Amino acid sequence: MKYYIKLSLILLIFCAVASGILAYVNSLTAPVIAARKAQNEIDTRNALIPGADFSEASTADGSTYYIATNPESGEVLGYTFIAAETGYSSTVQTMVGVNKDFHVLSIKVIDQAETPGLGANCSNDSFTGQFAGMNPDQLFVDKDGGQVVALSGATITSRCVTNSIRERIRAVMTDLQSPAQAGGAQ
Repeated sequence: MKYYIKLSLILLIFCAVASGILAYVNSLTAPVIAARKAQNEIDTRNALIPGADFSEASTADGSTYYIATNPESGEVLGYTFIAAETGYSSTVQTMVGVNKDFHVLSIKVIDQAETPGLGANCSNDSFTGQFAGMNPDQLFVDKDGGQVVALSGATITSRCVTNSIRERIRAVMTDLQSPAQAGGAQ
């Protein structure tokens, strides 16, 4: 019996030390990871609508979007936001840039863990490039009567990206049409 108690205590000590080391390393790396993620979002926003100044705004449901303005004239150039929805095996986050008429300028998938070789192809330019110029009414996959050609073997991921973009565009449109935002955003 003493033997099993001794083994249990040794195992407990190893687990406590390992947990402490992991917690310490996490406390060191968490701020660096958060800073890199924030910088990546800024860089992506600047790539979607180049040369614009961005100001943060929030929809009624609390989600954030950014108003892109011309730095010289102050004219609204468009909007950027993150659209997210659960795909086949993960939440797919897509940063979207739209013009002031809510036609998609460009998109970039910024976070996903979909199936490699299938759903993970949602990050490829061959998929993301087809969104340019589309308005919310056109944002449906081809299998649902829309213009977005779904990824072969990854219809769920394709729908996830397309539907999340369409719904976020509509949420931003609704927010900008509300009386509180109508005077300030434009």
